[in-house]
Amino acid sequence: MRWRPTPTTRARPSHPSLCAPVLLPAFLAAVLLAGCTVGPNYRRPAAVMPPEYKEPAPWRAASPHDQLPRGQWWAIFADPQLNDLEAGALAANQSIEAARNQLEQARASAQVATSGLFPQTGVAASAQRQRLSGTRAFVTPPVTAVTASTLQLPFTINYEADLFGGIRRGIESANAQYQSSAAGLENVRLVIEAEVAADYFSVRELDAEIAVVDDAVAYEQRGLDLVERRHNGGIASGLDVAQQQTVLDSTRTQAALLRQQRAQFEHAIAVLVGTAASSFTLPVRPLQAEPPAIPLGVPSDLLERRPDIAGAERQVAAQNAQIGVAASARYPSLNLLGGAGWLTRDISQVFNAPSLFWSLGAGLAQPLVNGGRTTAQVAGARAAYSAAVAQYRETVLTAISQVEDGLSGLSVLAGAAGTQQQAVADAQRALTIANDRYVGGLVTYIDVINAQETLLSNQRLATQLLGQRLITSVALIKALGGGWDAASLQSVGVQPALRQALSQ
Repeated sequence: MRWRPTPTTRARPSHPSLCAPVLLPAFLAAVLLAGCTVGPNYRRPAAVMPPEYKEPAPWRAASPHDQLPRGQWWAIFADPQLNDLEAGALAANQSIEAARNQLEQARASAQVATSGLFPQTGVAASAQRQRLSGTRAFVTPPVTAVTASTLQLPFTINYEADLFGGIRRGIESANAQYQSSAAGLENVRLVIEAEVAADYFSVRELDAEIAVVDDAVAYEQRGLDLVERRHNGGIASGLDVAQQQTVLDSTRTQAALLRQQRAQFEHAIAVLVGTAASSFTLPVRPLQAEPPAIPLGVPSDLLERRPDIAGAERQVAAQNAQIGVAASARYPSLNLLGGAGWLTRDISQVFNAPSLFWSLGAGLAQPLVNGGRTTAQVAGARAAYSAAVAQYRETVLTAISQVEDGLSGLSVLAGAAGTQQQAVADAQRALTIANDRYVGGLVTYIDVINAQETLLSNQRLATQLLGQRLITSVALIKALGGGWDAASLQSVGVQPALRQALSQ
């Protein structure tokens, strides 16, 4: 009589009871070691930081609480047209748009890194029909040929336990890269904003300089008319007429060249605000603004104000985490494997209980010898970290140098502007005297021409100094970070979420 299992015997699971003792220690090990993370914990590297700036007042902040306007630092110049141009650049500049997309790319990379903490599942349905030969090998005596169908619907699951923190260090590195990209976006914005302001003040300075040259053209035309009348009356020589005509033509040439420079700056602004140069026009308006007072703080503030410094520091953090990623390859890896599904020859029986199959397993692998690859990878990660530290410190030194350049530039230009205004007044007085002496017959007309050229040169230089003072103010604000604060990076990051376990 054939033996049949009793109901009690049929209900007793045989394979699961054998797998549980094997898998349970693996799961417990994964839980116990989940907090173990190899590699150095991050600390911000030290950088050379003087206690204060070298340049004296009046360029220091009156109060340590004074700060540049956050976000719209250009409002300190109180110029509505500049405000409109800055808004246009922020909305349509293509360099900023590219940086925005690079930030999204960095965020996606960080999201990819977090996916390593979750099981990977998949399904691979297949259907096959085949005929087996009746005289196939290893079958004796010959049998009947068989034609059969195979339908398979398997599900698989694979999970690598992060025993020694390699995945977590990867997430740490990816988030630091993400934050560095966020700081990079802010730095691109700051660069574009500063370029817009500098080009705008260059246009305004050229407007003022063109006005000075145009006034000189009008004055020299009146001088030519005077000399021609005197020549017609037999008082002045033809040489006087030719000399004055030469000066007039030369001044007109200067005006034409200045207009060509203005057109180039206008075209540059069009690109910055995302507009075709052919359809962009900036109305003429001579420069009348004065450089504003700029609050400074202390050099250590640059660590939080400058987006390029913040980005370089985040790169250091990313490379520090990569040391842990490389070092984790020295330690065992635990993979938990599972699979289940249905396998049958008849589609009507696909989801029947007898067609069900499943498997569970775990694998523990310990690297032993790989020709020094892991050691080299760790050494490479440490070298990359040291290089990032050097670049960070270089960025800090460059930032301090740029602030000092701005401070010294404003100090020197302020003094030069004062003496140049006096030079303009002196040249104006000299031209008046030369004209009077010429009309009185005491000097030749060459003295008048020299006085005209001297006055024009000094007037142009005075206008250029005002423009340079405003452009240097923009450079100083840019060197100070434009009112940005690194605290905004604290909200930038990707954290693992349970919904990722069910997402693709």
